[in-house]
This record gives sequence, C-alpha cells and structure tokens, in this order.
Amino acid sequence: MGLTKQYLRYAASAVFGVIGSQKANIAFVTLRGGEKGRYVAVGACEHVFIWDIRKAEKVLILEGKKHEVTYLCPSPDGVHIAVGYEDGGVRIFNLLNGESNISFSGHKSAVSVIRYDALGARLVTGSRDTDVIVWDIINECGLYRLKGHKDAITQILFLESKNLLITSSKDSFVKWWDLDTQHCFKTMVGHRTEVWGMVLLNQESRLLTGSADSELRAWDIQYIEEEVGEPQEKKVRTLLENEEEDEEGLDEESDFCPQRILSCKKAGSVLREARDRVVSLVTDAKAKVLACHGLDATLEVFTVLSEKEVQKKMDRKLKKAKKKAKSQEGEEDGPEPVVERKLSDEIQKLANIKASSKIRSMDCLLVPNGEIKLALLLQNNTVETYALKTTEKNPTGTKTSRLTLGGHRTDVRTLAFSSDNIAILSASGETVKVWNRSTLQVIRTMGCEYALCSLFVPGDRQIILGTKSGKIQIFDLASGSLLETTDAHDGALWSMCLSPDQRGIVTGGADKTVKFWDFELIKDQDSGKSKRLTVKHTRTLQLDEDVLCVRYSPDQRLLAVSLLDCTVKIFYTDTLKVNHKHSIYALIGTGSADRNVKIWGLDFGDCHRSMFAHDDSVMFLQFVPKTHLFFTAGKDRKIKQWDADKFEHIQTLEGHHREVWCLAISPNGDHIVSSSHDKSLRLWERTREPIILEEEKEMEREAEFEESLAKGDEPVVPGETKGEAEPAGKKTIETVKAAERIMEAVELYREESEKLEEHSAACKAAGKELPPPKMNPILVAFGNISVSVSVFLFSELEVSLLVLPFPYVSDLLKLFNGYVQQGLEVELVCRCLFFLLRVHFGQITSNQMLLSVIDELRTNTISKVREIRDVLGFNSAGLQFLQREIESKEDVMFFADATDRFEEKKRKRKKRERAVLTIT
Repeated sequence: MGLTKQYLRYAASAVFGVIGSQKANIAFVTLRGGEKGRYVAVGACEHVFIWDIRKAEKVLILEGKKHEVTYLCPSPDGVHIAVGYEDGGVRIFNLLNGESNISFSGHKSAVSVIRYDALGARLVTGSRDTDVIVWDIINECGLYRLKGHKDAITQILFLESKNLLITSSKDSFVKWWDLDTQHCFKTMVGHRTEVWGMVLLNQESRLLTGSADSELRAWDIQYIEEEVGEPQEKKVRTLLENEEEDEEGLDEESDFCPQRILSCKKAGSVLREARDRVVSLVTDAKAKVLACHGLDATLEVFTVLSEKEVQKKMDRKLKKAKKKAKSQEGEEDGPEPVVERKLSDEIQKLANIKASSKIRSMDCLLVPNGEIKLALLLQNNTVETYALKTTEKNPTGTKTSRLTLGGHRTDVRTLAFSSDNIAILSASGETVKVWNRSTLQVIRTMGCEYALCSLFVPGDRQIILGTKSGKIQIFDLASGSLLETTDAHDGALWSMCLSPDQRGIVTGGADKTVKFWDFELIKDQDSGKSKRLTVKHTRTLQLDEDVLCVRYSPDQRLLAVSLLDCTVKIFYTDTLKVNHKHSIYALIGTGSADRNVKIWGLDFGDCHRSMFAHDDSVMFLQFVPKTHLFFTAGKDRKIKQWDADKFEHIQTLEGHHREVWCLAISPNGDHIVSSSHDKSLRLWERTREPIILEEEKEMEREAEFEESLAKGDEPVVPGETKGEAEPAGKKTIETVKAAERIMEAVELYREESEKLEEHSAACKAAGKELPPPKMNPILVAFGNISVSVSVFLFSELEVSLLVLPFPYVSDLLKLFNGYVQQGLEVELVCRCLFFLLRVHFGQITSNQMLLSVIDELRTNTISKVREIRDVLGFNSAGLQFLQREIESKEDVMFFADATDRFEEKKRKRKKRERAVLTIT
C-alpha cells in the first residue's frame, strides 16, 4: 500500500540570538592554556557557549540535549567543566574538544549548585529536590546521597583539610557533613530567612553567609581537635559556653557529642548597601577578594586582608590611640589605650560597580598584577566585564567589554524572511536586527521603537516595522538608517500584510481601523538627488472593535480581519463590503487564547473543524506558502504542524524553554525561524525524511510509556533503612532498559546451557562424539554478559543491577566466576559482584547452592586482582626504566624537570602576589 500523502520532517538546525540564559550562572574558563580572564562560559538554553570577551565572538559550543542548563562549574585544572541541567542530570565536558564522556543522573529536579574538590576527583551537586550527592569522577559513579535539608540547596563548600562539606539551603539552615562517616554533625540555625550564598575566608577559618537581608554574617570556625593537651572536660565546657554566648543558637543538639570536631561562633557582620536578598556571593580562588550583588544593578566588591595585614593595621591604630591619649592627658601617666579588633578591619569595601542592567550572576578572578577581573551576566541578555585595580587608593571599576551584538535586550515580537530566503529580520522593544540565515551572523542592527509586526519590502532593500505606538518605520538596509516614520494609527499597530501584487501594504491597529497604503518613490530631501521609499495612505476601513490581525487572500480579492470580540470578518478588497455570497472555495485558519485552532471554509462560511492545538494560548499561525499545511506556536513552548485538508496533526517541534511568541516561514517553505521568551531564536530546516503519521503517534505513545515507567517507585536496597546517606543513583528509562538487556542475556545463557547439557547427555548415551550444537546467533551477538553490562554508563550501573530479580542474580554470580577465571573485564565484574553481594547478602548467604560459587569467587577474585596489580607494578617499573634510559642518552629531564619548573614558576608568582598585596 503506497503513501497517499507525504509529509517531510522539520528538524532543529541552530539556536542563535541568545548571549546568556537567565537560569545558569557565568564562569571564567581557560582554553588551551590561554590567557586567564579572557574566556567566559554561560548557559544558552540547553547549550553552553564559550565567549572570547576580547574579540566578542563565540569560540566553542558545548551542545546539550533538550533540558535547559542551570549551573556551570569549571574544574580546578581548567580542562573540564561540569554542567547541571533542569532534569537533574550532570554532564562533564572537555574544554579542549567540547566532548562529553561522563554524565551522572541522580537528582529528580534542577541542579542548583555544583562544586569540585581541590583535586578534581570528586564532584558534589545540590538540587531543588533538597538532596546533595557526592560523585566519584574517576570511577564515573555516585558515592552517596546526603538527605536532611527541607528546601532547595543554594550553595556547597568543601573543607579540604578536614574532608568536611558545608551546605546551605532555602530552609534557612547551614549543615555540616562529615564525608568519612556520611552524616550531618552540625546544623546552624542562626538565620531567620533563606541562606542564598556563602564563602570560606582566611584559610577555611571563617565562614561568610548571605541571606534575604542586607547583612553578611561572619562565623569563626574553630577546630576542637587542634587544641592539643587540653582536657576533655575543658573542651566540653568551652564548647558549651561558646554555644550559650551565641544568641543566634548554632546547633540543633544541646548536649555535647564526641563526633563534633569543630565549633562555629558568630564573629560579626558586614552590612551591604543593597536592601534586597543576596543573589551571588563569590570570592576569587585564594579568597582575597569578595564580591556580592542583589536583585539590582549594583555590584559590591570587598577585599579580605590577611592576618599579617590586619595586625599591621591594628598596630597603626594602637599607635594613633597612644599618641592621641598622650596629647590629651599631657605628661600624666594614664591607662594604656586598647584598640578593639572589628570585622570591618578584616573585610574592607573596595568599590561599587554599577552595571547597565540588573545582574543575574557574576564571577571574579584576581590576576597576579593585583587587578580584579569581573564578569557579569545581566538579565537583559548581555555579558559585561569590568576591571578593578586593587593597587589604587580609591579603585573604580572600568568596563572592559560588553557582549550585545549577538542578541536582543528584550523579547523578539516579530520575525520575517526575505524573498530570497537568505536574510532573517527580528525586531524587539529596542532594536531590529537582520541576520544571515546560513552563517547566523548579524548583518545590520538598527534602533527602533517597540516593534509588533514587520516585513521586507519587495526587492529586500528596505524593511517596514509596525510599532506599539501606532507608527510605521521604514529602514534602509544598505545604510542601516531610518528613512521615515509615519503616524499610522492612534493605538498599537498589531498587524501588517503585504499585498499579493506587492504594490502596497494593509495595516490594522487598536484604533479600530484598517488602513491601506501604497508604495511610492519620492525625492530624498537630505540628498536632493536620489529617491527613497515612502508609503501613501489611500483608504481606511472603520470597524467596531480593535483589529488584531489582517491578511490578504492569495488572489487579493478578499481581506480577512480578526477583531477583539473573537470574530473574523471577510471583506472584498475593492469595495470593502462584507463577503456574504461565499462564491469561492478557500480555507482560513484561526488560532486563539482558547487553545483551539479552527479551520473555516469560505464557500459557506462554516467551521470545518475545531482542533485542540496547544496546552496554552495559541500565539501565532502561518500557512506554508502554496500549500494547505500550516504551523502554530503556543505558550506551551511548542510549535506544531497541521494539515488543513485532513485536519491532522503532523509533527511537534520542541526546543524552546519559554513561551513561543512568533514564527516566520521562508517563501520556499524550507526554513522556519521562531522566537521565544527565553531570548532565543531557533532555526528549523525541512529535511528529506518522510513522516508516517501512524509511526509518529506510536513513538509518542512509547515516549509517554517510558516516561511513566521511569517515574515509578524507586528501587529499595533490602535491609537498609532510610537515613541521612542513601545511594546516589536514580531510576531512569536508561537503567530500566539496561536491566532488561541483562535479563535477556541471562535468559539466552540459560537456554544455551540447557542445550549444551542435552548435547552432553546425548553424547554419553550414544557412546560417541556428536557435533556440537549450533550456537544461538543472538547469544553470539550479545557476546558475554560483562560486555552487555558495560554498554551503559558506570553511573547507572548500580541502579540497573538493583532492579534485577534475585533468580537472575544467582546466574550472574556463576557467570562472574567464569569471567574472573578467564580474566575478562575483571574490574567491571568485581564492581558488579561487590554491589550484588552487599544488596543481596541475606539471600546469598542463606542459599546453600551458592556457597561453593561464593567460595570460588573469593579465591579467584583475590588471585586475579593480585595479578592485575603485579602487571601494573611491572609496567610502571618498565616506564621508569625507559625514562631513565632516554634521559641518560639525550640528557633531557622528562616529567620531573617539567614539574620542578612548574613549581618554581608557581613559587615566583606567589611571591609577586604577596609583594603586591603588601604594597597595597
């Protein structure tokens, strides 16, 4: 049976027009050992853009899948960057090639914060689901999940010297976790509102927190175990006294617990000028500079003095106090003046930086010459960088660069294609931009009023905009200048349409009129010689309601006008009379805020079909030129294609993360461009792949089923009670599919084992050798079970094994024994083996049939692991021998020499930085 009607698929081609999304933060990165402070990483919908702020160009795109980026964290070595997503996933990208080979899935909602440890071997993530998960990057697996907060996690800090973790949350608590025992040993309850940020200062001896007020609270961290020689009773008494003195109330527990290894006492507070909540609280890598901002456009920068600098300052204060006391009292001996040390002596205000718009996120970097580099991501789709010299007495922030060319400051409300399908017009509340469709580069940027509709004038040399103030603006593309502004309507000019004969336009506005305009060429008064384009008003159609949209029929005989009273009126173009005779056959499509799309026939004026199109208001509808196929855009973030003849839904284009405002279809129908509230413009391209509607519907049903399957109950480890620490994995559709693949492979193994046993029995009964049975080709394709286990990610390994029924586990243990004996994937098999033993320990030890298998596994795994360790040791010794041989022959030092040189450069750089800070 052949296809009666063939549709072609539209696929996503590119994302442009967005400089930085508002959901993610901004971070300085280093590319290929380049200059520090030159490149910044920002989230751009589902992608991550790396911008060269000096050249103002995009140098690298880290492509995501479909979920929006919510957090970025570069690794300590600068080679990788961890990216958190809206669905709770985390991916680690290599900044050298832009590839991602490691991904983690453990959170149920958006990742809100990510932090590396000092070595870059562990990753800690916090989420809106209130959980904190510690990941092992080297083994690509989750270590454990820490539960205890009651609201979204806002910040995470490592205490490297003690292997501790500090987490803050919107539940107003700050929790301290011991990663060795995986439990919370302290909860600070000194905040009355949400804790939005925190940083560590003074070599991890002070904690600074920011909440919903103008106060930055400082807490002194004192390690109890460092007090050597102090009696235990005195430690208890001192700690309890400190807790009683603190009016804020630091701990949930009132009795002393031996597991507490530190105390935390409030040391004071730093007042911000802003009165709103803290949005970002950031320090540089060495915690010498502190920067914070709220919901406004002001960034406050502080400097954190070292203990030596503070002591010098206090000595100067004491000297002044003594001199003042001596001058007041004369020669009489008075009491020795005392100077109190305050927090303001340690944390000093440097400067305030006023950005051009509200700040969404920021990052700071201190370079060796004492200059602070600040990168700001603003809420109007802009990135700004500032430089602040700490060596100056009264430093002021200097704007060094601004990324604005690649996007609009406000939402794009109108789009249009040129007649040759090459140029794209986009207009917003402040500018109109013309893009090259193939390169996605901006050709022209021109200032305009708030644009609502637009089109290219025939010939593609001028463009016309309809504005919110009711004006028509005509721009010349060659010069990028405004040619003319005409007052067209008393209210907003909502819609504009080019006449099919290309001699004029028709406009509709909020003043309840439809106006007809003709193109004319008049002499340019500025030049006096050349002619320029203008529009001449010819006719006016007065109506009873505000006009929302106007459209010509292809033959220009009819004009359709949609009104605010939810009606559509059809007029004859020549007489401007309402069409009552319905003498022609044509279709018209309408979309509305009632989420429906209606197809009307002009032969009888009846509604052919009303289709439920979107889950929210339909914002735009446009037919593909010369077809009865049309596209709709809605506030539900989706774009859908429909067949107006068969009243069928063809396909759904998903990609936008906010409401879709408008779209434009190229004259040849091969391209679609759409704009959204997420500040992005998306280009869709028609492919040669045909669409089978039945297959599309089946794929949608399968996707819904898989989503419901992944949202089922989480697997539970037998014998384990829920506490503060839980397994890090999460049940997903990938883990369910991986478990099914393992079960299929085990069942095939059982079938082939039975065939082999039957073959052996037949050989014994016949007393002669028979040819071996033919192997199942499916089992050959599976290879061995360990290979089928390794086809999915290590991070999903434990959850996949956890959902396996126990009858399959017993067969797996027998198979693991054979694989270990053969030396196949020993490391992977050992990981699976130890996890299964921990989860099914009770059932395995009570099963007499498995005792011999476990005993063999114990012997074989120990011997094989020893063999692997010996091989590694032999290889290491061999490499060291080769290194010594080459060095002796060519008189060149390899790794040791390079490391020593690097350490020497590091020492010299630290010395220079100390010298600069001492001067200041």
